[in-house]
Amino acid sequence: MIQVFSDQYYPLQAYLVAGGVIMVPLLAISIVMWVLIINRIFFFRRLTRKNMTRERAARYIQEGQIPDPEDYKGAIAMLVTEFQARRTGTANIDRNILDETVMSVVSKLDDNLTIIGVLAKVSPLLGLLGTVTGMIATFDIISVFGAGNARAMAGGISEALITTQTGLMVAIPGLYAHNFLTRRAENLKRRVASVGMYLSRNLK
Repeated sequence: MIQVFSDQYYPLQAYLVAGGVIMVPLLAISIVMWVLIINRIFFFRRLTRKNMTRERAARYIQEGQIPDPEDYKGAIAMLVTEFQARRTGTANIDRNILDETVMSVVSKLDDNLTIIGVLAKVSPLLGLLGTVTGMIATFDIISVFGAGNARAMAGGISEALITTQTGLMVAIPGLYAHNFLTRRAENLKRRVASVGMYLSRNLK
């Protein structure tokens, strides 16, 4: 078991070392980005499961009850629960409170999506920076040893190619995940806004 781990760890370590100092922020960006992506995936999954119809949501509001979290865990249940905690009992005021609650729930759907998009877009730029630093190292070696020393030049070229490759490996799935999560967030926002308008018409 230890031997298998060592065989897998050392090639990865050699890959990171060959990429140079730019691999450190690239690795950090990748870890942070995927933690946020996984967090959003589970968050949206929870909001789309055990959801309630707008008619049942209106019934909960009319009866002044809070949905049981064991029965309903979706976005509409979140809307109803937050509204019930804020409402005053006066219809005109409660309509404004409901609008604010809808905006609050909608804003939660966008949490971390901007950060994920920024991290995914920054990673290829860091890869390009690594390409530049790798080529500078290569030209420094050429200026000292000349173009005939291929072994000495290989380190700089490897750094340039590895950082570019890593930046793209981080960016491509990151951008796909960002677009996927953004679409899910937009669908949920439309649903919450639609239910919010329905509940506002039924407030008494």
